[in-house]
Amino acid sequence: MRIVIALGGNALLRRGQAMTAENQRENVRVAAGAMVPIAAQHQFVVSHGNGPQVGLLALQGAAYKPGEVYPLDVLEAETEGMIGYMIEQEMGNLLPVEVPFATILTMIEVDQTDPAFADPTKFIGPVYEEAEARRLASEKNWSIEPNGDKWRRVVASPMPKRIFEIRPIRWLLERNTIVICAGGGGIPTVYDENRRLQGIVDGTAGTTVSGVVTGLEWH
Repeated sequence: MRIVIALGGNALLRRGQAMTAENQRENVRVAAGAMVPIAAQHQFVVSHGNGPQVGLLALQGAAYKPGEVYPLDVLEAETEGMIGYMIEQEMGNLLPVEVPFATILTMIEVDQTDPAFADPTKFIGPVYEEAEARRLASEKNWSIEPNGDKWRRVVASPMPKRIFEIRPIRWLLERNTIVICAGGGGIPTVYDENRRLQGIVDGTAGTTVSGVVTGLEWH
């Protein structure tokens, strides 16, 4: 059987927990222990959220001058690699050495006119008190929303149309590889008027936001 497990980004870096590599690795280790018995018996796909992680990278990027900041599509790819690396190691420490793993950087095609760009809903980064969140929103042109008793930055989550890397993902699954893919829902991308693929944010091609994989066909 083919099994897909999605790990929440907020489970890998828990609410209120210091966003350190050590804490994330420990949380991944716990998740790996739960996933290994299933992975040992089935074709296995792992996806994961990345809200805290991409938000953390964006905060680190704030140390750069505005024109030097890495766009969110690049940060999305970084989180896919970072989290996939930890999942591979921690599951690999528990499974036989001959079990193969592959982390796939995954691009998702979305519609540039998706109404989600006008109504961002996906939380990223740490939590703030309301006054601090409003100050940062004003300074950095963020969208913010209440998240429980705190506030967080939100970005758009457009609906996916297709997974560009679906063929190598299927190829690897058919050879009993454990595949980690579509982290953060994948990297939302669009074709421009010259059929060149690029990331997108707020309906404007060039940088990107985190998306979702709901509704895509995995079989």
